[in-house]
Amino acid sequence: FENVGFAYPTRPDQSIVHDISLTVKPGETVALVGSSGAGKSTIFNLILRYYDTVAGAVLVDGVAVDQVDPADLRGRIALVPQDTVIFGSSVADNIRFGRPGASNAEVRDAARLALADEFVLQMQNGFETMVGERGLKLSGGEKQRVAIARAILKNPPILILDEATSALDSGTERDIQDSLHRLSENRTVVTIAHRLSTIVDADEILVMQDGQVVERGSHAALLAKSGLYTEMWQRQEASEAA
Repeated sequence: FENVGFAYPTRPDQSIVHDISLTVKPGETVALVGSSGAGKSTIFNLILRYYDTVAGAVLVDGVAVDQVDPADLRGRIALVPQDTVIFGSSVADNIRFGRPGASNAEVRDAARLALADEFVLQMQNGFETMVGERGLKLSGGEKQRVAIARAILKNPPILILDEATSALDSGTERDIQDSLHRLSENRTVVTIAHRLSTIVDADEILVMQDGQVVERGSHAALLAKSGLYTEMWQRQEASEAA
């Protein structure tokens, strides 16, 4: 990101992000944290080119994203969202959405790595089980595992995680974090995190407030500053202790 600014077309006078600059090197993980409305999701929308910037530029491999075919850009990116879209088809079809030409064996391998096979194999028809409209037969955590399996199957160079373990209990979250860690190896990762404990190993953490980056650094460096990140960390620790 080079001095990026953005406002939604319907509200051109209301800037959402202001003068954002950041670099994520190949293989690095950068985490975005901050309160709701800070601009974190807007960063994702600009990477995926759901919107174009109004100032500055977003570049991937040195090429501005508004100069390439959006399909080519998005083909290099896998997204694990907070709210997973599930289709009224089979479990296998939903995972295969990550790479439509994948074989059954590849789908099963992706499910295993995402720890989705644990619940799929308990279903009456296994991977051919129909999950219902919007996945009504799946829990929130099961939907999240399907989304992670999709990303594993797609095998992209860039991975975007949007509160990727938000629907999971703490025990399952630890298992999924292990899977995400393996998935993230040798990839460029940008992640939004609400649970700060999930991003302590990130190469860089950006603390956002009112559309700006107000703090940046590693987990240890940010704690040493005793600023906004430290306040967020202490609040979460107190909440979990209670």
